[in-house]
Amino acid sequence: MKPPTTTPRTAMVLAAGLGKRMRPITDTMPKPLVKIAGKTLLDWGLDSLEAAGIAKAVVNVHYLPEQIVAHVAGRSAPKIVISDEREALLESAGGIVKALPLLGSEPFYIINADTFWIDSGKPSLDRLALAWDAARMDILLMLTDLDSATGHCAGTDFLVAQDGALTRSKGDPTGLIYAGAAIIHPRIFKGAPTGSHSLNVYFDKAIAAGRLFGMKM
Repeated sequence: MKPPTTTPRTAMVLAAGLGKRMRPITDTMPKPLVKIAGKTLLDWGLDSLEAAGIAKAVVNVHYLPEQIVAHVAGRSAPKIVISDEREALLESAGGIVKALPLLGSEPFYIINADTFWIDSGKPSLDRLALAWDAARMDILLMLTDLDSATGHCAGTDFLVAQDGALTRSKGDPTGLIYAGAAIIHPRIFKGAPTGSHSLNVYFDKAIAAGRLFGMKM
């Protein structure tokens, strides 16, 4: 029987990217502050986290960091803690590893600050928390159909087994894509190197252990 669900109370928001694909817009502003439908990409994510009951969100910064720091200073919730990566861009996993002391020892959400989604029905982050099972999973990804996404320039990412376990799709058109949000247990980073590296390293590590799972939006 699945143990009782513990909803994450902390999140990591990946906001340190250079935004090269959105130039010239991002020549003068970081991509997370680009507005979609009158709201910044960063606020779309932070609002979803606030609605999910997140008490603290760690936001990493690198490119034009002062703008992001000033922007989040105007928020009352969730509590924002800045992880400063001005000295070196650490990529997705490197940024998380640097922020682990701020994130604690319990599972936490990660979201990409340059993606957002529109929920229909129960919020996707709430559904993700309900699907989380720490006994079976190290990482649980939010997934969607390729046809449902805008701005995704590659093929599919993962194939989903009947029990929700994931393997790499290697472009199989029946696969799904990572939708930019997940729950992750910090134990997956045990022995992780410092410095710049990608979350894909840990997706593959979890696949090899049978502990990468997915939930379709």
